[in-house]
Amino acid sequence: MKIKLVIIVMFIIGMNYTSQAQVTQRKVGKTQVKQQKRIKQGIESGELTKGESCQLQKQQLNIQRIKRKVAADGLITRKEKLIIKNKQKKASRNIARKKHNNRN
Repeated sequence: MKIKLVIIVMFIIGMNYTSQAQVTQRKVGKTQVKQQKRIKQGIESGELTKGESCQLQKQQLNIQRIKRKVAADGLITRKEKLIIKNKQKKASRNIARKKHNNRN
């Protein structure tokens, strides 16, 4: 009886961690999509030069590589989540800075 209870508890805990990782991945993914839209809009409006857009795209690819590497084990730790979040914040600032630097 105790073994069944332990197995059930472990299963519930495992499901909780899996669902938290999925929620984190979705939230991180939304940020990535929004940033891609901002870059695309900047290219279309002429706010971003070709060189600036290439730099921003490389930064986005780097973030995607990190996300894939972190998600490979199926569990995203708080430290890994913080690293991704900080890289996304930096990318967001870079997008804003490059869009508003008055270069055509």
